[in-house]
Amino acid sequence: MKQLPDTIRLTYIIAAILLIAFVVFIVLMVILYNKRQIFFIQQQRLRDMEHQNELLQKELEKQKSIEKERERISHDMHDDLGAGISAIKLQAEFLRQRVRNEEFQADIDELLKTSEEMNISMREMLWSLNSGNDTLGGFIDYAILYTGSFLKKTTILLHSECEGIAVETPISTELRRNLFLCLKEAVNNVYKHSGADCLNLSFSQEKNNFIMKITDNGTGIPENLLEGNGLRNMRRRMTEQKGEFRYLPGSPGTCLLFKITV
Repeated sequence: MKQLPDTIRLTYIIAAILLIAFVVFIVLMVILYNKRQIFFIQQQRLRDMEHQNELLQKELEKQKSIEKERERISHDMHDDLGAGISAIKLQAEFLRQRVRNEEFQADIDELLKTSEEMNISMREMLWSLNSGNDTLGGFIDYAILYTGSFLKKTTILLHSECEGIAVETPISTELRRNLFLCLKEAVNNVYKHSGADCLNLSFSQEKNNFIMKITDNGTGIPENLLEGNGLRNMRRRMTEQKGEFRYLPGSPGTCLLFKITV
């Protein structure tokens, strides 16, 4: 077999070297391009993270500002409205001692009753505004305290029980207020309509599920009242909070169950 001339062999070698060099160049360009793309993506992610951190910081500052404003309103209400209501109550008590006219006595008693109701409503608002109560423990403590105060002048006995409650579990102000309004409506209905002499408040927690049961030993809810405004409002409030509301007829009595994810 005839060997190729040296010039042709040299040409093939140079062409092969150039081809290899070109391939190496292409590979290096691809690697550099990929590295540049990775660097660009990392920089973009870093900018996104910084932007998210800025948004989070602004949201935290906004929440702090809201909490600060809530605390200011709470203190103002306590100092101004509280003092005003107490002054009205004291003046009414003074007038009741001095006035002998029975008609005026009835009006003064009504004024005292109204001032007491205003005082209770103000305490509820102060509790709602206080962000320090945004825990399950804070809600349960106030729920028992409120129900006990409400039933104190009635013949209904209150029993309460808690099971598996992580008292520091945080809950939103909105959820806390809606749960309380459901409780308030239920307790008021027991007092007005049930004829019960015993009411049981039960609170339990299973992982992220919080359950509140309000049970009485009264006459139960008549079928024509099962879709009354009170029950509809409770169902609506729990639905808005992505929770569950159930009416469980007892024998005797009624059990209202509220379940929410916390």
